[in-house]
Amino acid sequence: MTDVRVPTLPESVTDATVLTWHKKPGDPVSRDENLLDLETDKVVLEVPSPIDGVLTEIKAEEGAVVTSDDILAILTEGAVAAAAPAANEPAADTPAESDDDPILTPAVRRLVKEMKIDPSHVTGTGKEGRILKSDVMRYLDEQKNQPAEAKEAKAAASAAPDDIALGPRDEKRVPMSRLRARVAERLLEAQANAAILTTFNEVDLQNVIELRKKYKDQFEKQHDTRLGFMSFFVKAAVEALKKFPAVNASIDGDEIVYHNYFDIGIAVGSPRGLVVPILRDADQMSFAEIEARIREYGEKARDGSLSYDDLVGGTFTISNGGVYGSMLSTPILNPPQSAILGMHNIVERPVVVNGEIVIRPMMYLALSYDHRIIDGRESVQTLVTIKELLEDPARLMLQV
Repeated sequence: MTDVRVPTLPESVTDATVLTWHKKPGDPVSRDENLLDLETDKVVLEVPSPIDGVLTEIKAEEGAVVTSDDILAILTEGAVAAAAPAANEPAADTPAESDDDPILTPAVRRLVKEMKIDPSHVTGTGKEGRILKSDVMRYLDEQKNQPAEAKEAKAAASAAPDDIALGPRDEKRVPMSRLRARVAERLLEAQANAAILTTFNEVDLQNVIELRKKYKDQFEKQHDTRLGFMSFFVKAAVEALKKFPAVNASIDGDEIVYHNYFDIGIAVGSPRGLVVPILRDADQMSFAEIEARIREYGEKARDGSLSYDDLVGGTFTISNGGVYGSMLSTPILNPPQSAILGMHNIVERPVVVNGEIVIRPMMYLALSYDHRIIDGRESVQTLVTIKELLEDPARLMLQV
């Protein structure tokens, strides 16, 4: 017999919740095959099998709270052959698996479960038709871009006829996920323990858009990643933080901690909720490195494979509500950081330039800050610096 135990949890993580079992008692398992997922307040951890054998007993069911070194299950080593007949001959009350059922890796299985997707509707492009994460994301994009008429027709086809009475109004209660609970806790902590104010400005992105349009194809061909807007904002933010160190600082008790490095958090939406992976030493990264890392973090957030190290630390955060259509918002601090930049959607609006009314692609910017260590003057000048660098992006290349 071999015990499957909770691995050593990351620093500052005290416990975890059993999220999903991928095996049931009696199933054969292979060494290093993922048995279950553990959810912490930051990441989902996979627990692999330490041996080849059979899952004999589950000690911690889904939803159970466990700590480091707790026993999760018991395996019987070398009993795969004995269990094979039971696997090949399904019980009378258990339907046999169809040969046509898609084979899913643990990461893909978790993704289709979180996104509530029927994998039989997804076309696999992997070996022997295996479904890849990219296949699931392409399917989601196709559904998102499906014409409104098709969606309405589909909804009408599934609607109940007029002569069938609908069920009574009901409610559904589900436990809050560990990540959602932690986000809620940190938001309340930020509002209770910081003097949060927000300053606003607007930026004309005409020059950034023209620069992207001119070089985007060459950039993507050379660096194998697209040139987005976020790298410009990261670079502009870093230059502003260099000028105003208090905006990159944090409070620890009665002391102010000034960081001489620039670890920029990028708020990313995921099926599990909001996560903030970190671009470490962003001041030393090129535009291409920033774009590639953000793309990597986005993919990892969607399939739930962000590691604890990806999410720890950060001295300043950028949140882009514009991707969801937000015109203006007041972002909340990500403790213990003292400031956060909010981006919003780009809208063509009439503005006055050199005494003439012209149409320009404009974006509202918001900088929320902790007034305990950042004065109004510093916050306003930080946002103005970001605005000026984005309106004249050549200054980002020359660092002037």
